[in-house]
Amino acid sequence: MKMVSQALAVLIVSGASLLVIPAIAQSSEGTLSKQALEQCHQGRLAKDRDSRVAHFQQGQRLGEQAVAADEGSAEAHFALFCNLGELLRIDGETLTSLFGLRRMMKELDRTLEIAPAHLEALSAKGTLLVKLPGLLGGDVKEGERLLQQVIHQAPQAVNARLALARVRCERGRHDEAAVLASTALVIAQRQKQLDFLPEAEAMLQQATANAAKSKEHRS
Repeated sequence: MKMVSQALAVLIVSGASLLVIPAIAQSSEGTLSKQALEQCHQGRLAKDRDSRVAHFQQGQRLGEQAVAADEGSAEAHFALFCNLGELLRIDGETLTSLFGLRRMMKELDRTLEIAPAHLEALSAKGTLLVKLPGLLGGDVKEGERLLQQVIHQAPQAVNARLALARVRCERGRHDEAAVLASTALVIAQRQKQLDFLPEAEAMLQQATANAAKSKEHRS
């Protein structure tokens, strides 16, 4: 369970905040999907644990209703995925983490099965692949490919840049990581994506410090 907990602790499963949430047709399932995504977003902004849990649990209920109303809706599955993932991050090391992880991945994979070009889902999938250990389905090479694809197709992507920056840092490519993190921070500030600001700032600080240390060792 420790491996599951460590993996969940670093997941950025809120791909819904990657871009401006697209307009969803005002059908019943579309409205439910939009409301579920909004609950996921509000939960990530909430300061205390109880408020976060309440938002994510409500988001899960709305997402499940959206899926029940239209099983073929990519937005419904993605909204459910978002809230399931955030609940897992709160739960941490529990006996249900592995089962929860599988369910979360099932919703993400169903999203991409329905809509292979769903950029938020592609970003989330790439982030998961680069962070999960191989035993849990991780694949760094494929994850990087997906993240680069998202950045190419969505120049305003924040989450994908931060995930890729972490990979670059882990491989000692700190200057590249700093550029990615700096761009992500500027975009997050401009788009007022407040939930991404602390992570972007921390990633930029880490990459910049590591880059400086590397240069000192080479000199």
